[in-house]
Amino acid sequence: MKQKISFVGILLGLISAPLALADQLNMRRGVTDISGQVYDLHMTILWICIAMGVVVFGVMFWSIIHHRRSAGHEAAQFHGSTKLELTWTIVPTLILVAMAIPATQTLIAMYDTGGEDMTVEVRGYQWKWQYKYLDDDYNNTFGFFSTLATPQDEIRNQSNKGEHYLLEVDNALRIPTNRKVRFLITAEDVIHAWWVPDFGIKRDAIPGMLNELWTIVEEPGVYRGQCTELCGKDHGFMPVVVEVLEEAEFDAWYAQEMANESIRQEALSKTFTHEELMAQGEEVYGTFCASCHQPNGQGLPPVFPSLVGTTVVTGPRDEHIKLVIDGVNGSAMQAFGKQLDAAQLGAVVHYERHAWGNNAGDITQPRDVLELSGQ
Repeated sequence: MKQKISFVGILLGLISAPLALADQLNMRRGVTDISGQVYDLHMTILWICIAMGVVVFGVMFWSIIHHRRSAGHEAAQFHGSTKLELTWTIVPTLILVAMAIPATQTLIAMYDTGGEDMTVEVRGYQWKWQYKYLDDDYNNTFGFFSTLATPQDEIRNQSNKGEHYLLEVDNALRIPTNRKVRFLITAEDVIHAWWVPDFGIKRDAIPGMLNELWTIVEEPGVYRGQCTELCGKDHGFMPVVVEVLEEAEFDAWYAQEMANESIRQEALSKTFTHEELMAQGEEVYGTFCASCHQPNGQGLPPVFPSLVGTTVVTGPRDEHIKLVIDGVNGSAMQAFGKQLDAAQLGAVVHYERHAWGNNAGDITQPRDVLELSGQ
């Protein structure tokens, strides 16, 4: 009896191992209705192709084996068969039509972005994502950037890789369960692509264009994706992380963020002390500037120049502000005027002019940035 049970266990193991491997190599079903439709369509087409392959190659190999010359067969001499030609034209056409019907239905559902409950703008930058929540008239909005949170030690192989290596961010996009969320996809600099495999959605982010996506997620959780367009040397460093919250939890978070946005808008007219500017500037610098110019400001010359004692940080303040707002064409220096608000821009400029032994002796307030940017 024990031998029989053992044999059955071994047999099940031999069967389940290939199935488990096949499941790893296959598409994932995902957590949305659209991702389920895409998976079912994929499996349907796959089995149709397998059946066609079995029939075609089966007939071919049977003919080769049973009509070989060594068995005494001679090649037939004929010029064609109208019935056969019609058959192998009509049958594949009918198969293609049968495949096209469910494929078209799925595509129509994927592009049906109407009737949304909320809209989120997704804008790609080298190499981060900006998410902006838009209301019905697009007046009351708030947003934030989502950047890679994997420690540099892991990236440089100086420590063990974490569970979500290169798939973790500082600020995840948050959406509610059971609501239709419409995404407006675009980019600021080069072509990116926003992809969340568990949602079954992916769309190119193209500068100057708006592409649309939508999803309804029923299960709360954290879902991860990536930029799937080769967008530059750090293409692999801009993951997508979406945190799906229960509706009540999302509403509470959204209300708090709107309140924070009101406070942020008020800060644009506020006068800050040197200490406040240095504290906020250090935070902004660490998020947006340190990866290029290094935490100590020394940079990586000649591509990323030093900010310690250079003419940029010791020269005219307004030129420094314009440089941060507009960037430098043809260089790695991005234009941060659309990425940061006036309070953040003023703080980071002030920090760069007074950190690492620099002492420009001036103060940069949000209103100074607003005046130079024409706002």
